[in-house]
Amino acid sequence: MGDERFEGGWRVDERCTNCDVARQLAPGLIGEADGRSVVLRQPRGQDEVQRFHAAAHACPTRSIHPPAGRLDPALDPFPMALDDTVHLCGHNSTQTAGANSYLLSRPDGTTMMIDTPRWSAPLAARYEALGPVTDVLLTHRDHAAHGRRYADRFGARLWIHEGDLDAAPDADRVLRGTDPARIAEGVVAHPLPGHTRGSVLYVADERYCFSGDSLYWSRTTQDIEVVDNVIWYSIEELAASLTRTAASLRFEWLLPGHGDRRHLPADDMARRMRRLTSYVQQLRPRPVDFTATRW
Repeated sequence: MGDERFEGGWRVDERCTNCDVARQLAPGLIGEADGRSVVLRQPRGQDEVQRFHAAAHACPTRSIHPPAGRLDPALDPFPMALDDTVHLCGHNSTQTAGANSYLLSRPDGTTMMIDTPRWSAPLAARYEALGPVTDVLLTHRDHAAHGRRYADRFGARLWIHEGDLDAAPDADRVLRGTDPARIAEGVVAHPLPGHTRGSVLYVADERYCFSGDSLYWSRTTQDIEVVDNVIWYSIEELAASLTRTAASLRFEWLLPGHGDRRHLPADDMARRMRRLTSYVQQLRPRPVDFTATRW
């Protein structure tokens, strides 16, 4: 877009793929209309300007433009702290369908990356500045695109489940079966076949659940949901996975690849997971329909 200036301030261009990332970061300012994100109103005050910049720097298609037409790298907020342990990577990638990715700080000063943002060496330098990255944890095949490059840059181990191994055949660690597996002190992988054959939840410190595309928080329903309209493997297997796994999960933060994040008391999350499990047990296969997601 060069230095072109846009009358009326911030705008979203026609390349938007309706991935929801901008709406997560600038709620009330960016909304949805006709199958893509739109600016609902211009920012009022610095806090709202910062939300627009966060949305613009996360947008995988770079569809969000400021009044000046060009984003200022100095206003890039990523990695963005969600609390004192987890950062949102931003810079979502078109090669992972615009998925969110995260950095998890560990007590020894090291860091783990869960799924991956778009690849670039300068971004990698920003992420590893939080602490040496020891592991790149892939939740499933759809988010594997940049895993090897980030792992090699960091000198980290790349993890994936055997069910999705063909998406990262050079992974350093392969999770197998459906039993929980210890990644490191306080970090446990819970295989959750359903969305894909090799989908995994990573739970850290009984506080953080990195759910990939298996679970997300819906702003529409104000509850934990599954994307039952985009199931690549089996909704029946997802129901079986939740039946096997949900009761043993304990977490406060739900941190998905797609859909919104949420922080609630662990007991509240546990109640919602039990209710979700009962609901998913009643679901049956349906055609894939990206437009039916209840963001």
